[in-house]
Amino acid sequence: PQDMHVISTDENQVFAAVQEWNQNDTYNLYISDTRGVYFTLALENVKSSQGLEGNVMIDLYEVAGIKGMFLANKKIDNQVKTFITYNKGRDWSLLQAPHTDLRGNPIHCLLPYCSLHLHLKVSDNPYTSGNIASRDTAPSIIVASGNVGAELSDNDISMFVTSDAGNTWRQIFEEEHSVLYLDQGGVLVAMKHTSLPIRHLWLSFDEGRSWSKYSFTSLPLFVDGVLGEPGEETLIMTVFGHFSHRSEWQLVKVDYKSIFDRRCAEEDYRPWQLHSQGEACIMGAKRIYRKRKSEKKCMQGKYAGAMTSEPCVCTEADFDCDYGYERHSNGQCLPAFWYNPSSLSKDCSLGQSYLNSTGYRKVVSNNCTDGVRERYTAKPQQCPGKPPQGLRILTADGRLTAEQGHNVTFLLQLEQGDLQRSLIQVDFGDGIAVSYANLSSTEDGIKHIYQNVGIFRVTVLVENSLGSDSAVLYLHVTCPLEHVHLSLPFVTTKNKEINATAVLWPSQVGTLTYVWWFGNNTEPLITLEGSITFTFSVEGMNTITVQVSAGNTILQDTKTIAVYEKFQSLRLSFSPNLDEYNPDIPEWRRDISRVVKRALVEATGVSSKHVLVAVLPGLPTSAELFILPYQDATGEKKRTAANLEQVLWQLLGEVYVH
Repeated sequence: PQDMHVISTDENQVFAAVQEWNQNDTYNLYISDTRGVYFTLALENVKSSQGLEGNVMIDLYEVAGIKGMFLANKKIDNQVKTFITYNKGRDWSLLQAPHTDLRGNPIHCLLPYCSLHLHLKVSDNPYTSGNIASRDTAPSIIVASGNVGAELSDNDISMFVTSDAGNTWRQIFEEEHSVLYLDQGGVLVAMKHTSLPIRHLWLSFDEGRSWSKYSFTSLPLFVDGVLGEPGEETLIMTVFGHFSHRSEWQLVKVDYKSIFDRRCAEEDYRPWQLHSQGEACIMGAKRIYRKRKSEKKCMQGKYAGAMTSEPCVCTEADFDCDYGYERHSNGQCLPAFWYNPSSLSKDCSLGQSYLNSTGYRKVVSNNCTDGVRERYTAKPQQCPGKPPQGLRILTADGRLTAEQGHNVTFLLQLEQGDLQRSLIQVDFGDGIAVSYANLSSTEDGIKHIYQNVGIFRVTVLVENSLGSDSAVLYLHVTCPLEHVHLSLPFVTTKNKEINATAVLWPSQVGTLTYVWWFGNNTEPLITLEGSITFTFSVEGMNTITVQVSAGNTILQDTKTIAVYEKFQSLRLSFSPNLDEYNPDIPEWRRDISRVVKRALVEATGVSSKHVLVAVLPGLPTSAELFILPYQDATGEKKRTAANLEQVLWQLLGEVYVH
């Protein structure tokens, strides 16, 4: 779906308008069961439009005062037609056009090719009426603007009224008017929609059959709105507007009480039965209202509601198709192609029961009794026993990694079967296994703490008397990686293999990935091992970087290695008192190496480019002295192998002296 609007949630039922993927200016109307869980299609392709503020308006109107009665504009082959329902969308029919027009001329309009179509927009402004109006206290009267023809039109709009709840309609004006209900609909007040100033309004005391013209102001008034006083039995209305575009607002209070000389008595009323084209049972009941006789001109006062309401015997017309069922041409509700009626039993457990649908459900708020109710009502049925199928095991956070020493919560899911009535065996893969006789002890998941790092194979077996099913999950247990140290020689010979090792702390952190970068190579080498061998073919200073990925953590270390065809080296030792200050960390070793190198260079005068000093890890403190060749600005080597040996002896002499 592209869009959805909740139309209403009255009477424990949800009306929702849904715009499907293939719709542009229409919505499908869905109606729910009493729980608001399962929705069935009530009407397709209901017209929609955009309001002034960009809000979507659905052309669906709920008639006030009559439960289950709606009007909707449906788009059929690019034509918009108005439909009516008396049973909450189970059945829809076109509106019968009036037999005569305003002048008494016959209207030739034959269903289904021609019918009455209404505009169903209600006004957001409380001071102006919309295109259609009805009231709870006047349940049979609906006033709306529209037209007669093959489709709804924005041209040649007239006003129509029904006083028998939509069964028959009469044309009352040839132009749009605002209509106000007074005295429970005993008085209808109509005022013309126009941008010109007016001074007259129209009154009807017989539900719109005849109208009388009255003047409400001595000077023509630009009408901005009309408001009835609180209470449907009121006979007072207020018209507000202005005499000119520059004048202040004018409020005109119109009181109709003087028209009536008495209140209505019992003999002034007649009974009227609500019906749909002669069918008296509406929403499972026969309802009789009292109406004021059209020739009586008296004030009605407080609304008394329906005189009588008698339940009807249930028939097939009181039932709609249940979720997953569609009505076929023969009127029967049969399973839709996408629905498997037996699927409901999958969600129930052995020993319990579920409601097995007959394909029908009674229209919500329908009051019918007996008849076919028993035959069409869903029947409780025992849940069938089934072997476990579709078992899945997953962690509560959905990840396949966990941290050493922390709780891991495993969840079990079963497509078919009942975990509560099955034996559950879980092997965590670290030598620990548990069994459960029911799910009550694992409702919040199965918890376990891993004491070691590694990859563990977690297996689950669920079985009952009818069968079994199993599932496997591979869990990576890690601990946080805190430090990486790259260990490799300080100097190596050209084209000779060297070994580089990533030393980790802590040493056991679980599954790791190593990414190695050598010299100026643009592509890394990726391994699962912490050691690697490599050969440098170019002399000079080269860098090696290792990145270690552990879960969401990536740490790295970079070292420099000197590569030459020839070099000299010598092991250095230090006086024992230096060991007392040796914390055996890389930073201290680097600092001491710099101090020793600087001292040797200053004492001997040998170029610093010849000398490399590396303090070695561990105790007692020791170091290695490397004598390296270097190039001058012309690129020629200034020192041969003999020269390197001479430099070495020069340094040795200085070292021994010191």
